[in-house]
Amino acid sequence: MSCVPKSTRHLTRSRNVQHRSSWTLILFGCIIWSFTTCFGLTNAFAQPSMARPSDQVQPKMVKIYGAGGLSGLEAYQSGFLVSPAGHIATAWSYVLDVDPVVILHDGRRFESKIVGFEPALELAVLKIEADDLPFFPIPESNQVSWGDPVLAVSNLFGIATGNEPASVMQGRVAAKTKLDARRGTFQTPYRGEVLLLDLVANNPGAAGGALINPEGEFLGMLGKELRDRKTGVWLNYAIPANVLRQPIGDILAGRKTTLPDDSDPVLPREKSHSPRSLGIGLIPDVLENTPAYIDFVDKESAAARVDLRPDDLIVLVNGRRVSHQRAFRDLLRRIDRRDQVALVVQRDNEILDLVLRP
Repeated sequence: MSCVPKSTRHLTRSRNVQHRSSWTLILFGCIIWSFTTCFGLTNAFAQPSMARPSDQVQPKMVKIYGAGGLSGLEAYQSGFLVSPAGHIATAWSYVLDVDPVVILHDGRRFESKIVGFEPALELAVLKIEADDLPFFPIPESNQVSWGDPVLAVSNLFGIATGNEPASVMQGRVAAKTKLDARRGTFQTPYRGEVLLLDLVANNPGAAGGALINPEGEFLGMLGKELRDRKTGVWLNYAIPANVLRQPIGDILAGRKTTLPDDSDPVLPREKSHSPRSLGIGLIPDVLENTPAYIDFVDKESAAARVDLRPDDLIVLVNGRRVSHQRAFRDLLRRIDRRDQVALVVQRDNEILDLVLRP
């Protein structure tokens, strides 16, 4: 007969069971560690490294400096190279009110020209005089899915001003959807497919940046700051690469350009359009390249009928770029006064297509 009390014998058995369970867990852990080490599975569920792709894409990014600075508006944004000949894609904004300065990854500075603009996408293509530059090929199809890891590369907050690298933010694709499901909610003319991002990517200066995957491949262009009018919620998004491919290709091939066409003859003043014939008054032309901002609109004029307003900026006339007031007047001198005039106007962060009929 055992001299150990019953309660003590029970406690001893419990401790023995716990010890055996602990050794079983340790042994099982060793087996799993050995299996994963031997078969190279230790990184099967690890987050993919983003250091290498972020370094690879830096030479393909540019910093863009232009107009802005008034009323707290930033005078900088981002862009990315889309050809070895110096073509740069970026988001259209007030920064491009004048031909902007472009700074490459290595700190070189270039004057640029706006050679193409797609209002429906708020996409602009710039050109600098440089050759043999690294660039992003634009893929034909959209291979990104919900939950995929991504990097947003941009000059947010204007941190980089010379040869400093662009900022990099890591996150994931939260959803693929269309903005036209929220028509009238966001101040943007774009109504197509977007990639919603699980990271705060659309900060000041980030517009026109690049969204890439862990392999450094281009996935989309970061959009401008976009806020829900009703809820005040900010939307972090990118326009997918497959949406951008054709308009960028058309601009690069010269099939869709906003450069002035001097082949159209200049008409006599009494037969051509002018700002006054449309009912538009411009701000005083006191600078070398004063933007074509509207100062006032005559009542019951062609401009009033389409609701043009003071402080609207005239961007395009019949598809041609208006770089300053002299260019605007010159373009109107080539349009018969009996013909209608198609304008693209920027109002705050909105792009408006308007047709003025005399």
